[in-house]
Amino acid sequence: MRRARRGAARGGSPRMPPRQREPRRGPGGPARPAAPPAATRPAALALVTLLSFASRFHRLREPPHVCWDETHFGKMGSYYINRTFFFDVHPPLGKMLIGLAGYLSGYDGTFPFQKPGDRYEQHNYIGMRGFCAFLGSCLVPFAYLTVLELSKSLPAALLTAFILIFDTGCITLSQYILLDPILMFFLMGAVLSMVKCNNCADRPFSASWWFWLSLTGVNLAGAMGVKFVGLFVVLLVGLNTIYDLWDLLGNLSLSLVVFGKHLLARVLCLIVLPLALYMAMFAVHFAVLNRSGPGDGFFSSAFQSQLIGNNLHNVSIPEHLAYGSVVTMKNLRMAGGYLHSHWHLYPEGIGARQQQVTAYLHKDLNNLWIIKKHDSDTADLSDPSSPVEFVRHGDIIRLEHKETSRNLHSHQHEAPLTRKHFQVTGYGINGTGDSNDFWRIEVVGRKTGKLIKVLRSQVRLTHVATGCILGSSGKTLPKWGWEQVEVTCTPYLKETPNSLWNFEDHINPKLPNISLDVLKPSFAEILLESHMVMIRGNSGLKPKDNEVTSKPWHWPINYQGLRFSGVNETDYRVYLLGNPVIWWLNLVTIGLYLLITLCTAVALKRGVRLTSELKELSRVVLRGGGQITLGWLLHYLPFFMMGRVLYFHHYFPAMLFSSMLTGITWDALLKFCAGFLSPCTTARKVYGGGFLALVLLILYSFYLFHPLSYGMIGPMASDPGSPMAGLRWMDSWEF
Repeated sequence: MRRARRGAARGGSPRMPPRQREPRRGPGGPARPAAPPAATRPAALALVTLLSFASRFHRLREPPHVCWDETHFGKMGSYYINRTFFFDVHPPLGKMLIGLAGYLSGYDGTFPFQKPGDRYEQHNYIGMRGFCAFLGSCLVPFAYLTVLELSKSLPAALLTAFILIFDTGCITLSQYILLDPILMFFLMGAVLSMVKCNNCADRPFSASWWFWLSLTGVNLAGAMGVKFVGLFVVLLVGLNTIYDLWDLLGNLSLSLVVFGKHLLARVLCLIVLPLALYMAMFAVHFAVLNRSGPGDGFFSSAFQSQLIGNNLHNVSIPEHLAYGSVVTMKNLRMAGGYLHSHWHLYPEGIGARQQQVTAYLHKDLNNLWIIKKHDSDTADLSDPSSPVEFVRHGDIIRLEHKETSRNLHSHQHEAPLTRKHFQVTGYGINGTGDSNDFWRIEVVGRKTGKLIKVLRSQVRLTHVATGCILGSSGKTLPKWGWEQVEVTCTPYLKETPNSLWNFEDHINPKLPNISLDVLKPSFAEILLESHMVMIRGNSGLKPKDNEVTSKPWHWPINYQGLRFSGVNETDYRVYLLGNPVIWWLNLVTIGLYLLITLCTAVALKRGVRLTSELKELSRVVLRGGGQITLGWLLHYLPFFMMGRVLYFHHYFPAMLFSSMLTGITWDALLKFCAGFLSPCTTARKVYGGGFLALVLLILYSFYLFHPLSYGMIGPMASDPGSPMAGLRWMDSWEF
């Protein structure tokens, strides 16, 4: 009892009265069985680390050309080196690190990364590949240490390590300039830090406890900063934290003050710290990419005005809209384009045969429109002596196309491509048209009579006669429309970026000009805008022509891989496919684990008499294995609900968890079997023999399939003369 009181005094009191006390554990973590010999663990860790690095760095220079998505992420690394702004659907950390690795290794950012197969020639690409391979190599020791902490079983940790070392899929994904090894590095770092922190739970607020808790937060920020799917590991850590706090709350020997300290520590390290680091990544991202580039058009005009080289940078224009102003209007949907017209008419059979109105992605004189009053036919608004009259929220206006003098017009003819939307045309002669040229201008979130700001105000144009709203459908018109974007008038009043516009260029000699620096958005506004653009970009991802996509149910069965390099027998071919023996072993193990868990839970519930060793093993299976299974579910099941295009490599974070579960499950199964054998030597032989058989099976399968990762030249596997003949076990494999 004295020991229990001493624990309570320092905030780490036991969970139960001493006579019923279980070994201390973290949320979902196992009880602490006896650890492996201290002298063995460093040697084993050194061995698996050495093998991991050797397997990932072997033939790293091959092939010396762009492979698969290197064309994207290598190019983005170049953009950072050149400080050129670009857009991507993922947060910036992974690309920044790739760019930094290239810069530090001597790459000058001049290689174009145009398409897979382009040779690197004299360009130094090895630094960026080496950086990704380094992080990919760290996954093995991270998984080894995680399983060792959860199970305290050296064989379980070694089996997990061997699975990841000799998996051809993990090797391939680690050897190229990709985001996946960077994402998985932070993901596994977060899981390891969380498990380490759990195992320091009997020493709360100690230096090691703070270190691992803070490191968990740092890794969470890193995972989220590489890809949004890093949210899954955030959810895993969050659920474990909630479990831990709920457990602490039920400890009546713990004062509410101490519980409050526990809560505050987790808020600071697992919420505040990751958010601060995450925002800092974007601050660095926007500070580095300060030059105009291919990503400008995805962002608002106000944002573009900050980019050196953009036509809006350091420009002075009138701040508020007035009648007689010449303007351009930019649609707020991602890459929505400018409101545009030209002399060409809609063809016969496509609505009314009037002048085409489209959205055009580039700067052009045909993007210019003059704002006029709806009832003003002859007033010369350009007369310097006429008074300035500002356009206000709720006004009814006409928009006259400057180059053709035709008004923006709509009517109840159907739009060219989008059914149930109305056609938008240019109509009239020298600005004279009819009542279908009238539009009500409204600013989002503003009251009637308020002025309209250039760049900042988000406006919608409502057609007075039909009540429809001017918008861009995002659909590309055929060749008769010069493959520009369709503009329609939608009768559906739901507010979306497609139906919102802002005024960008603004010319009015009667108004004073102001610097656009006055209108520049704050960091918070830029951060919010960038996330809205990324989310819209992710949801709009569609497969490219002839691109191999897959479904989530394909992934655990290793149904179909991805070509990283080469398509015919004369090419150097690399094919992303998991080692089938390992992947099918992982798949079988998931079912086996569920069966073992059910039997163990029933046995414990029924009070079956187990030895102390089997009881400890049961806790490892239920708690340690349960935590890993939860991680697998969180990183796999959400993909079934995603509407975006999916690829095989999306499964690899979940594969890390299934591999760790395999190590824990087979170690437990062999120990269960050995536990029912009476002679100690027989039990050791069964356990050792089973472990050795699994390792040899993994090694032999790697020997068979290693050319998938390290390159194949010669006949395809379908050719009987190919070295890979007989290894194409599924017709869907294309190597």
